[in-house]
Order: sequence, then C-alpha cells, then structure tokens
Amino acid sequence: MNLDEKNKYKNDFKSELVKFADKLEKYVSTDNGDWTVKGFIDVYKNIYTISSDTKIVSKILEIHIFPQILQFADSIGYKIILAEKQNWYPDLTFVNKNNEEVKFALDIKTTFRRNNKTAGFTLGSHGGYFKERDKDKNIQFPYSQYTGHYCLGVIYTRTDFKDDITDTEIYQVKELQEDYETPNKKVGQREVTTVKNLKSITSVIKNFDFFAAEKWKIASDKQGSGNTANIGSILDIADLKNENGIFSQLGEEWFDEYWINHGTATMVKDGIPIKITTLKAFLEFKGRTDLWDKIVARTIRDKSK
Repeated sequence: MNLDEKNKYKNDFKSELVKFADKLEKYVSTDNGDWTVKGFIDVYKNIYTISSDTKIVSKILEIHIFPQILQFADSIGYKIILAEKQNWYPDLTFVNKNNEEVKFALDIKTTFRRNNKTAGFTLGSHGGYFKERDKDKNIQFPYSQYTGHYCLGVIYTRTDFKDDITDTEIYQVKELQEDYETPNKKVGQREVTTVKNLKSITSVIKNFDFFAAEKWKIASDKQGSGNTANIGSILDIADLKNENGIFSQLGEEWFDEYWINHGTATMVKDGIPIKITTLKAFLEFKGRTDLWDKIVARTIRDKSK
C-alpha cells in the first residue's frame, strides 16, 4: 500500500468516525443531558443505582455504546476484532473487509470534566509494542501493521453526591411493577424506594462530549499515570476536541521518535547528564531548536529558554 492509498483510507475512516462520534450524545442522553443508564435491574424490578466511580462508569459506557460501534463498523465496510486480553492494545481493531491489510486501532477513552475546562486520558504504552513495532506482545497486531491509531473520547460531568458509596439507592419503578414485588420493601440493609418512572432516578453522570481524534494529535509529552510507561494526553477539552496537542504541528514522526526515546535518551548539560522528558529538551538534543515554535504553547510545562 503506497502513501497515497494509506492517506485515503485514513481520511475516509477519520471522516466517518467523526460523524459517528457526533451522533453518540443523543444515543446515551435524555433530553436534558442525563445519562439514560440509571442502574441495574433484577427480576423483582428493583433498580440498583451505580456509583460514579470512573472504572465502573467507563465499563458500562463501553457496553452501552458497543452495539452502535458494531453497526458503525459494518456500515463503513469494516469488521471488528476485540482485544484478546483486558490489558492489550487496542480496545478495538477495525479491519477493512475488502482489504485486510488496512487496519485501524481504536481505543475508547472516558473521563470526567475538571473545572469544566480540563480532562485527560492515558493513550497506551510507550514501551513494549510501541518500541518493538514488529512484535505482537500485548497488542492485537504488531503496531506497524496498523494504518492509523485513533481514540473515541467521551467526556462527561459527574453528578455531585455527598457520599458516592452510601448514597447508592435501590428503587422500584411503578411502571415496571407487574408480577414481582420486593418482599418487605428491603434488600439486605437497604430500603427500597418507589418512584413513578425511570427518568426520576438521578443519573450519576451527564452532559456528554464525544469526539474522535488521532492518538498522536492529542498526546502530550508527559506520562499519563505515575511510574507506568503510558503516554498522557493533553488536558484542555477544547484542544482535545480540536486535536491540538503538543505534536500536532510537528507531525507523527516526531511523536513516535520522542516517545520511543522518552526517559532513555540522555543529554549532558552544564556537565550533568539529564534524562530527556520534555519535547523541548528532545528537540534541543536533536539539534532542532528551529522547531521550538511548532510546539503548541499551551501544553508546554517547561518554559525555560
């Protein structure tokens, strides 16, 4: 596959993914922006509300939109291969039905707003399969076999609860009361509250923003989580949605080279060896200070000259 063919596949896939992301808000939201998922139901028609714990919310959101993703893939001529193991990259592999050489990696990334302006994700490892791009350890196919790497981002607002665990409730909805009734209106130590309809149950999250982005375009030059080898995203929500990351004006090649060498490349400054952990320092190390002005300024933490 030559470069022109590759770019055409990428442009077509990205265009369709953006249109798909734009439709998802209505699919998961009520008219007032609340999440349509209210909790879990049992055979007695009890609705168990969920906490707003990010791991729980993320998994349920993925389950909620997965049927739509399957329909989307089929509609644009792709089949989906799921990651064989939970910690493998990516979440979903899109394989073109007419040309199986064309593969796209898609990770579903969910997070909540902070201060209504910022949010952040981890974007996968910068070790292992990212460095050894012909290997298939912890990745569905070798990294180099993917035509492009994308994120389906989901940003939401968490509903404020005084105590996220103890304030989870059990409801029985009148419109569902048919053959079953909860004995004594109590399950375990929790009282069961009767409500008129499902919409009256408070959703744990609301106000969704869905967006599609190429991974390298929303990456920062910082790790995403503690000491683990994960690439962090930029944090500004507007920049995330507009793919305005620190590498966005430099190109994917600089993203690849920086993160392959992150934390291992070393330069000597004032007689002291320093590990390179910022893009600005890396460009200096490579003798390309002429590219400093292409670093998107908002994401630079090291502003020293």
